Amino acid sequence: MMPDQKDLSGMAALSICEALLLALGDHNLLPEHEIEGVLRDAAATHENAVGPDEVRQTHLAVAELINRIIDAGNSVKRP
Repeated sequence: MMPDQKDLSGMAALSICEALLLALGDHNLLPEHEIEGVLRDAAATHENAVGPDEVRQTHLAVAELINRIIDAGNSVKRP
């Protein structure tokens, strides 16, 4: 099944952001703990979002995804 435009946009945005975070770390512009802080702030924004239940559930799912990215370390540090 082909993803819709919204899915493609989200995947592109995630890839671009991950590349930017890795570049910031690689060039010593931000230390790992600051990069992780950016991700934690993004997750917290979604965790604290308000709105109808359907909207809130979407935000919570986004926060969960960001927290999984933090736990995996993919955008924070190179292997």
